[in-house]
Amino acid sequence: MTARAERPWLRTLIVVALLIPIAFPLYWALVASLTSEAALFSDPSIWPADPILSHYRALFANRDFWTPVRNSLVVAGVTTVFCVTVGSLAAYALARLEFRGKAVILGFILAVSMFPQISIVSPLYLLLRAMRLINTYPGLIMPYMTFAMPLTVWLLVGYFRQLPKDLEEAALVDGASRLVAFVKIIIPLAMPGLATTAILTFIYCWNEFLFALSFTLGPERQTVPVAIALFRGEYQVPWGEILAASVVATAPVAAIVLIFQRRIVQGLTSGAVKG
Repeated sequence: MTARAERPWLRTLIVVALLIPIAFPLYWALVASLTSEAALFSDPSIWPADPILSHYRALFANRDFWTPVRNSLVVAGVTTVFCVTVGSLAAYALARLEFRGKAVILGFILAVSMFPQISIVSPLYLLLRAMRLINTYPGLIMPYMTFAMPLTVWLLVGYFRQLPKDLEEAALVDGASRLVAFVKIIIPLAMPGLATTAILTFIYCWNEFLFALSFTLGPERQTVPVAIALFRGEYQVPWGEILAASVVATAPVAAIVLIFQRRIVQGLTSGAVKG
């Protein structure tokens, strides 16, 4: 009885020990964003004695931070919708249809997701420049899909394979086509997996930095990570505004993860992918 009674306390201590190093940087960024830069460097404290909002006002009034937020929402949103729509069709074919080379295709998809991004920046830049897509939304969405699509397909293949085939086969016996069975039966059953995949894809696109830095030329198309990285001034670093921008960029994503954490875990652990 004593050992059983101590287990909840032990689990709580382990969770707290794991959460402190993860949550403290975000907490410190929030505290620092509410503290004047003079107090931040002269008398730092883990609790703001005299909180201010001037960094947030300067962020949106002087730097027009709404523009990179809008750009990130557009690029990440369009990429997520396209990847989930097309990726679900590809994942369904890989999960349900039998054809030669399926294991090779899955292996190739995994290899693409593990490929270093920096190695394809130069050829992608030359291609996008030839197509006159540099510093445009399509010029960001297309490169994002090269790495977001494999993630989407890989997650959905595992989720589709754990769904029962009985209802789908009954629809096929009644005369429904594969597409009708997919839309009317598989999609409703796979909504938790689709939501999980959409969340993870959106977070990946929201945080992407290398492509956004390489394929944008001015502030009119810069995304949030690029805008924050370019806050550095000629003679000083506006740490208060940088930390305020980090909080603005991180808080919504962190809230989404906390709200849908069970679905995310369910989607990530929903069966193994077999060739």
